[in-house]
Amino acid sequence: MHGSAPAEAPAIREPLHAPVAHLVRGGVIEGIHYGSVVVLGADGTVELQLGDIEAAFYPRSALKPVQAAAMVRAGLPLDGELLSLTAASHSGEERHLAGTRRILELAGATEDDLGNVPDLPYDPVVRDAWVREGRLPSRLAQNCSGKHAAMLYTCRLNGWSFEGYLDPGHPLQQAVAEIVEDLTGQAIARVTVDGCGAPLFSVSLHGLARAAARITTAPAGTPEARVADAMREHAEMASGSGRDVAALMRAVPGLLAKDGFEGVQVAALPDGRAVAVKIADGANRARIPVAAAALARAGADPALLAEFAGEPLLGGGRPVGSVRPVRALDPLTPDAHA
Repeated sequence: MHGSAPAEAPAIREPLHAPVAHLVRGGVIEGIHYGSVVVLGADGTVELQLGDIEAAFYPRSALKPVQAAAMVRAGLPLDGELLSLTAASHSGEERHLAGTRRILELAGATEDDLGNVPDLPYDPVVRDAWVREGRLPSRLAQNCSGKHAAMLYTCRLNGWSFEGYLDPGHPLQQAVAEIVEDLTGQAIARVTVDGCGAPLFSVSLHGLARAAARITTAPAGTPEARVADAMREHAEMASGSGRDVAALMRAVPGLLAKDGFEGVQVAALPDGRAVAVKIADGANRARIPVAAAALARAGADPALLAEFAGEPLLGGGRPVGSVRPVRALDPLTPDAHA
């Protein structure tokens, strides 16, 4: 624990988002993605901000490394691939299903004990194969099943009931909420239900970046460091084959990265430099290019980030444009408002 009381909860308001990316087709700006971006220096100071980094928002699955750290603090003994899976939004590949089954076995639980919603695999190729084989949606295939299995295991280890483990008042979720506030450094603004059925805690974009930085700078062997090590060493277990977030962690040495639905991305380097991104309209096509540009502003080598510039816009099957982060995110631009 960091010991100090969390700051006040972020304000619940309409976020004052700003332009963060342009859709440029044939040299003309065809569209604009609005959002918010924060870049933290190694000492935790805000080095760049666009939009509204202090309003309450939902980090969605980008909060999973924090939830995983909370479970490890509560005694979860997993490491390596299974701990990475605990923090995963996985693709539903067989290795993800096998890992979740293993965690359930350790918990003395079955798929029927999972409280997440049945779904098809997240990865489109895996999902198409699943459908061709006549397989139905399942809780195991849903992308949060590793987290839910780990939640059951944490309950078993602490003598907490499986029943109601997704209720915000359950001891497990109270323990998670405490660590969310500890690592983000602020009180939770509101609690709702995530897509998978688990409690979802509203913090600020600044708080999310701060939490990622605290995880990557934690001393070796601590719960936070164990989560970071597991995700970096087993990036495909935290996401899947061909997923951009796994490729990003492979490309930048020591980087911890996690995505979330509705255009959320957080990433942090071992020295505490961190970025967090929220794309206002939830567009996935702007998430990684903006995050990569923010990482370059944080000091990551732009050459390592070249492959994350974004997919081209096509015209007649040919590239005629691209999604381009705004000029303020250019690493050569000294003024964030330029």
